[in-house]
Amino acid sequence: MRLLLASLAVLAGLSAPAVAGGMAEPVMEPETVAEDTAGSGRDGWVIPLLLLVLIITAATADDVPIE
Repeated sequence: MRLLLASLAVLAGLSAPAVAGGMAEPVMEPETVAEDTAGSGRDGWVIPLLLLVLIITAATADDVPIE
């Protein structure tokens, strides 16, 4: 009988810290959602337009040598 009481006391002493805090809510990390940023269709015309202006400016420039 003493062995039973002693083993129950040891078991109760060892199991108390396991349930001391109770059940905690699991921590759920928020789901990461990547947004696709679609640019407007007008973004691709700026550089070709600048190149065209530079080519036209170079072609129409006066090539008169300085005397």
